Amino acid sequence: MTSLKPDIVAFERMKAELEANHLHARVLFHDAAFVGAFPDFEAATVAVERFDTGPYLIRQVGAGAVQLPGGMVFRPAHALDTGGL
Repeated sequence: MTSLKPDIVAFERMKAELEANHLHARVLFHDAAFVGAFPDFEAATVAVERFDTGPYLIRQVGAGAVQLPGGMVFRPAHALDTGGL
């Protein structure tokens, strides 16, 4: 499994520039390189078409961190999940 750490570092390094030029857009990073900025969820479509299952990083510029209550466990459900909903 490949790490997202290089993509996260690249995003953080460009954060000021992205906030100045692409506020609220979704940005796509792959292999520590900025791929593009998109006004909506087109970033996900482009990511899957170009990089298949990834890894790649999609972030909304200017969005704050999501805070979950201490007792809440987040477990995403997806097609490969054998645990059910």
